[in-house]
Amino acid sequence: MKAKATLLVLCLLGFTSQAAAQRMTFDLSTPQPVYNDQKGYGYDIVAPPAGESQPFFFSVKVPDGNYRVSVTLGSKKQDAVTTVRAEARRLMVENCATRKREQKTFTFVVNKRSPQIEGTNCVMLKEREIGTLNWDDRLTLEFNGEHPTVSRLTIEPDTLATTIFLCGNSTVVDGAQEPWSSWGQMIPRWFGPEVAISNHAESGLTAGTFLTGKRLDKILRMMRPGDYVFCEFGHNDQKEKFAGAGAWFNFQHNLKIFIDQVRAKGGNILFLTPTQRRFFDDSKTKILETHGEYPDAMRDVARREQVPVIELHDMTRTLFETLGYEDSKRTLVHYPAHTFPHQDKALADNTHFNPFGAYEIAKMVVMGMKELQLPILKFLRPEWKDYTPAQPDDFNAFRWYPAPMQDTTKPDGN
Repeated sequence: MKAKATLLVLCLLGFTSQAAAQRMTFDLSTPQPVYNDQKGYGYDIVAPPAGESQPFFFSVKVPDGNYRVSVTLGSKKQDAVTTVRAEARRLMVENCATRKREQKTFTFVVNKRSPQIEGTNCVMLKEREIGTLNWDDRLTLEFNGEHPTVSRLTIEPDTLATTIFLCGNSTVVDGAQEPWSSWGQMIPRWFGPEVAISNHAESGLTAGTFLTGKRLDKILRMMRPGDYVFCEFGHNDQKEKFAGAGAWFNFQHNLKIFIDQVRAKGGNILFLTPTQRRFFDDSKTKILETHGEYPDAMRDVARREQVPVIELHDMTRTLFETLGYEDSKRTLVHYPAHTFPHQDKALADNTHFNPFGAYEIAKMVVMGMKELQLPILKFLRPEWKDYTPAQPDDFNAFRWYPAPMQDTTKPDGN
């Protein structure tokens, strides 16, 4: 009841000022205030940086929308490696190395949103989502890495970027806490400032609960003609137990709702078959199917309605089998006890990905887009290199600087 009351208050307040946001520039080489609602900008989440050695956050209060962000990285004092993430750990700039007195500037687009759809109509957030960086009244940037440094920050509204809206469950969501991660929060890394990613997925959702929770309503309110809506469902849908539930009736019916409503608003819809669970056969060499008829049901709707499909189901099977029984654990939340604070027991989750696994799957999504020859791929960053799950990246070479927010509680769904 308390969570519902809190969400209602947030909706009634509208979360953000109705005044149009303007271009804002901050000189972060000089002292900045701690964030408060009255000032509307400043250091946030953790203590302000006392030097150039620890991660820090900077927030700016803005209305819902897309924002073009430019960051100038580098230190006059020392070599540095800086990673930039937005909102709930969305990867925007990956491990930028700068030498002493060297500076590099990066530009990207961040989608900021609140639960409000219109008036008092709001997305029905789960209790765990209330107050997270994905659904608040500000745009937040995280600067992490080895001696993370940023000297200049510019934020301005963007009305030109094409937005890719993401719909799905815990395998897509912007995971708010380490060590959980999903491809939806890694894929922004590969697109230039002409593309925004708006991830509305949440752990435990089905296609049906995504709809009844008004998440598609929020997307349709924000979407413009020519934008994209990507849908990955199946993990939780297969566990529904009510009259009409099942792959060939309720699931297909809900997918058709997505298709019809997105197309009615001039959007482009695309399906992704669900990622595999790490469930090997007795020989420990082949992945067993655990999603029943749901991938085929999604493919069937897509074929009838001419919806493009990215085969994450097949690509993640290849990834797991290529890495093998033991090394495939490196893509998921498998960690011995005491890896993280207050973690007394080992973590052995065969569904939910860690940052490395999420990073690999994001690359699969991009490759799926390339197979479909989507026009938006002309905005891939120049450092992109084609990928195959049969030759995955070396997990030993992957560098991820953990965010300060950590929680080993398993997400909803499986």
